[in-house]
Amino acid sequence: MAVAVRGSRGGGGFGLGGFTFRSFFSYRIFVSAMFTLLFLATLSVLLTTNPSTSHHDSALPTTGNAYVHRTFLALKSDPLKTRLDLIYKQANDHMTLVNAYAAYARKLKLDISRHLRMFDDMASEFSDIQMKPNYRSSLFESNGPVEEDVLRQFEKEVKDKVKAARMMVAESKENYDNQLKIQKLKDTIFAVNEQLTKAKKNGQFASLIAAKSVPKSLHCLAMRLVGERISNPEKYRDEEPKPEFEDPSLYHYAIFSDNVIAVSVVVRSVVKNADEPWKHVFHVVTDRMNIAAMKVWFKMRPVEGGAHIEVKAVEEFTFLNSSYVPVLRQLESAKLQKFYFENREENATKDANNMKFRNPKYLSMLNHLRFYLPEMYPKLHKILFLDDDVVVQKDLTGLWKIDLDGKVNGAVETCFGSFHRYSQYLNFSHPLIKERFHPKACAWAYGMNIYDLDAWRLEKCTEQYHYWQNLNEDRQLWKLGTLPPGLITFYSTTKSLDKSWHVLGLGYNPSISMDEINKAAVIHYNGNMKPWLDIAMNQYKNLWTKYVDNDMEFVQMCNFGL
Repeated sequence: MAVAVRGSRGGGGFGLGGFTFRSFFSYRIFVSAMFTLLFLATLSVLLTTNPSTSHHDSALPTTGNAYVHRTFLALKSDPLKTRLDLIYKQANDHMTLVNAYAAYARKLKLDISRHLRMFDDMASEFSDIQMKPNYRSSLFESNGPVEEDVLRQFEKEVKDKVKAARMMVAESKENYDNQLKIQKLKDTIFAVNEQLTKAKKNGQFASLIAAKSVPKSLHCLAMRLVGERISNPEKYRDEEPKPEFEDPSLYHYAIFSDNVIAVSVVVRSVVKNADEPWKHVFHVVTDRMNIAAMKVWFKMRPVEGGAHIEVKAVEEFTFLNSSYVPVLRQLESAKLQKFYFENREENATKDANNMKFRNPKYLSMLNHLRFYLPEMYPKLHKILFLDDDVVVQKDLTGLWKIDLDGKVNGAVETCFGSFHRYSQYLNFSHPLIKERFHPKACAWAYGMNIYDLDAWRLEKCTEQYHYWQNLNEDRQLWKLGTLPPGLITFYSTTKSLDKSWHVLGLGYNPSISMDEINKAAVIHYNGNMKPWLDIAMNQYKNLWTKYVDNDMEFVQMCNFGL
């Protein structure tokens, strides 16, 4: 019984174990078979499907699904199809590149017609290759195998066009890069020119302000001199006029200025270079504001060598009034006052030229005194007019010995080529100017002029000046200054002097040769860079400063920085 039971358990265990093993083995075979059938079914579907693929698109699909699709398609179809796809894609890529450069040409607008025609032709050639009937029927529209000979011919044509396109692109790329650099350079140059023009205008404006403003040292000197006059009135009483002031046998000079230190340099330089200084007489005329300072200076620092000096104010010449002098009458007009003095928005400008035109100093009586010399000094026959920005380097008595041939004005001419002609100073569009004067007539310089006062009176030059100054009240004949009316007044009565008598430009021209300067009898700091200003040119400044009286206590106290 017991044996039967054990045997029954043992046999039952074996039978269950055998059934389980067989069942598991059968299940695995079944699953494998199912996966195999599923794979074969999927493969069959993919291989039997014939999707329509167009070779006329601008580009082939590039996604991952499309890549798998082409891979399975290649397994089924002719292997040359893959090669055709690559050639076709290469052609389309280069056609896209050519079109991109054509668009770049339109953007740059450089040689646009030629470049656009080249690129359009190349793009058309790529399209024409694909549209050829034999290629369309054999390669793109046929469902059969690709003919290798046709494919080779297609590939050769495409490669030739690709090579030509690459060469064209390489050439155009270099050209476009250069053109782009040129355009950027032009833009940069334009921007720099704009900045340069603005800087020049600002520089001219600042220079004009520096030139026309009264320096602190000059103001200090005038105040010190006036203070001395107030502190010691008994020392600076006016003296009786000397007989030498009217002696026509002596050498007379006229200097009209409100600048004390400048006048002192002119007088000192004349005296130090004169062979006989005691024969020289200086007639200094200033305005009411500076008359006291000017008198105190020459009282404290008498002229060396026995030379004579007369200091007067404009107001002492009583005939110079608005009923006689056109400039004074014009200054009283509301129209002219509005032009020069009214602070309107259109006048508040940084234009240096406009500011220069509106400077009322050009209507100052000190500037126009030069047209009244015969009336100011009626007993004299000749007089030498000197500006306050000159330095005398040689004895000037030779000027009185020059025969002026009956002319009134002896001056150095400044014209060369087309420069400094009458056309640059006068308005020749005005009929009166055009009728009376020649535009190419040579201009001359103020600053050192020897005048024959007898010939002046005979020619009635002051009346001529009055006539033209009255006509120019609206500034239609000339803009500003005393040179244009001088050129008109002495148009046919000026004698040209040797250029060594008077060298100009030390106030604006840095390239005057020192040899020319050293040979000159008079050097002239005309221009904005006056020698007493900080903006003076250093290479010329010492020619002026060596005549400054540095021993004068007020010059030292006012720190002229010389």
